[in-house]
Amino acid sequence: MNNTLEWNHDTLLRDVERRSGSPVSACLQCHKCSSGCPVAPDMDLLPSQVMRLIHLGAEDEVLGSKAIWACASCEACTSRCPMGIDVAAVMDSLRMTAVERKAALGDSRGNCFNKALLTSVRWHGRVFELGLMAMYKIASRDLFADMDKMPRMLSKHKLSFLPHFSRSVKDVRKIFRRAEEEEEKR
Repeated sequence: MNNTLEWNHDTLLRDVERRSGSPVSACLQCHKCSSGCPVAPDMDLLPSQVMRLIHLGAEDEVLGSKAIWACASCEACTSRCPMGIDVAAVMDSLRMTAVERKAALGDSRGNCFNKALLTSVRWHGRVFELGLMAMYKIASRDLFADMDKMPRMLSKHKLSFLPHFSRSVKDVRKIFRRAEEEEEKR
């Protein structure tokens, strides 16, 4: 066996276990996490496949996958795991690792969405959905996809034409500034 592969395997596995606080190495590949996942149809890798790739040390494949970003952190996977692995926490730790290591996202639209979401939260202290959608559509150049859903969302009052500002918007902006300062120190 190649020593480099063994090192990558051990490093990724240990890092994910440390960050998530979950025994990823205990995964039996029973696929219960994948069968209970409500967003599995939208993932390029199923949760069980992500777990296996962690075992194999396939860092680029895992950190570059859409699956870690599609995860809704609903914890259905965690509740179904017979080994007590917090699969949702594993996905969270993989997202943190991907950001830290500046991993290439498998889908540039995910990057556009993340930036639009954070901008919306920074400006308003919470998400302004219509503004988020507008920023995302412009940045991704995907202007007309899903537009058929907009009238229905408006009729059910799921979208507001004007933003609602959080009472703690100043505190949220301070958090963003502190995060930027910490990032500059790295």
